[in-house]
Amino acid sequence: MVLPDVQSWRPNATFKLTRVGIKGIKKPVMVRRNGKDVTLLTTINLYVDLPASRKGSDLSRNAEVIEEIVDESIREPSRGIEYLCERVAEKLLERHEYASCAEVSASSDYFLEKMTPKGKKTLEPYRIMGRAIAERDGSKKVFIGVEVVGMTACPCAMENIKKAYGERYTHNQRNVATLILQNDGSVDADDLIFIAENAMSSPTFEILKRNDEMEVVRRAHENPKFVEDVVRDMLKQIMEKYGHLDDDTMVIAKSESFESIHKHNAYAERTTTMGELRK
Repeated sequence: MVLPDVQSWRPNATFKLTRVGIKGIKKPVMVRRNGKDVTLLTTINLYVDLPASRKGSDLSRNAEVIEEIVDESIREPSRGIEYLCERVAEKLLERHEYASCAEVSASSDYFLEKMTPKGKKTLEPYRIMGRAIAERDGSKKVFIGVEVVGMTACPCAMENIKKAYGERYTHNQRNVATLILQNDGSVDADDLIFIAENAMSSPTFEILKRNDEMEVVRRAHENPKFVEDVVRDMLKQIMEKYGHLDDDTMVIAKSESFESIHKHNAYAERTTTMGELRK
């Protein structure tokens, strides 16, 4: 018995859709980081566009592609989470012959060994993100991103308190910095993590004894930052580190400070290109 292919029927309202797919697939994938194979528990979203003439997308094909790519990564680890996304996007276009564009994003917790100010080793958590867009004409864009938690110290309160009382102290915020860069093969997630942390008043750490705690606070207060400063400092470091990238390379920098004396958060963002930054 041949079952009807309802997805291929003509819809009542014939409008093209830009994204149709599945979200929130959780899979372990293998990537090669700094010469070592690392397993990342990854959440994946994948989509294709849908022409106006087609009622639905074949979503089971998306799940099949994920299974195949995950299996491939176990046998031959991907060189990065963004390139795993690229491979999935290419496969989606093969399976969805009616689609002109495929988009895949993935994110995972990621850990790096760090040193506290007083030299204690600690394993710190970050968020690593990949994204790929593949077009039917063969063009592709690949992005690597990170999300980093640190802290900022408010420059405004510090200057006002110094003026009024002659004291140098201020209120602090937990800051989340996000940095996303279009990758030509030369961009590394560890470098983006370093850039984001370096743009804040201070990194934060899971384990801090008294001497380390005191040093983190001291360093932060010697380096007060607005959210605007964090974004601008990330952009400055991107220009210094990756100045060789083409003018049309996309750059996204975000900073959100979770205020300690307000009930709202402070936020800043710049979405731009390397060419615009050079100007």
